Amino acid sequence: MHVEALEVLLQGLSGVPKERVRVHELCLKSVPMLGAVPSEVRLLCDLAQPTPSWTIRHVGGAMRGAGAEQISILVRTIVESKASSNVLRYFYGIGYKLDHEILKVGFAFRFQRGAQFTVTVTSANKMPKLHATDEAVQVTPGIQLVEITAPAAANNYNDVVSAVTSFCEYLAPLLHLSKPGNSTGIVPTAGAAAASLMSSGGVKTL
Repeated sequence: MHVEALEVLLQGLSGVPKERVRVHELCLKSVPMLGAVPSEVRLLCDLAQPTPSWTIRHVGGAMRGAGAEQISILVRTIVESKASSNVLRYFYGIGYKLDHEILKVGFAFRFQRGAQFTVTVTSANKMPKLHATDEAVQVTPGIQLVEITAPAAANNYNDVVSAVTSFCEYLAPLLHLSKPGNSTGIVPTAGAAAASLMSSGGVKTL
């Protein structure tokens, strides 16, 4: 992927300045004593800000059923809440355990274009020691993850699909895209690219 060309293109399409992304993401999983169904939460520490801020994120399962089969995007409910700096200690205290952690570094654009888009372009970095973000090294050098998210509600799925499809007409030539579960296939059309991007990034149901 040509990161520089993508950045220039996103700048032109969005009309807004890019934002720096440096997020320490910790994935926590519940222990059996907290319930029969395992629970997973992600803690996001935004290191790009002068004072690091914490967010709790819970990503629900994909929407299923006849309605889900008729739309070309994967819809997930994402719940986020701001938290204080002792949030990790809190989750440890109630029985969650650290499953893995990663540092995402890159840039993002947030803008309105038929839908409220957030486009992030990041590299994944692993830490050689627990929480050692300053020593992080790239997991896959030269490979970037591009995520597009847009909020959707029960009455505007079609509008969101249309907006993303139109937007991806511009991005498709620069990206290799595949649908979730098929890491090798290349999505050949912009319409399918829209579905893939929405599936990969997730649509926040409000």
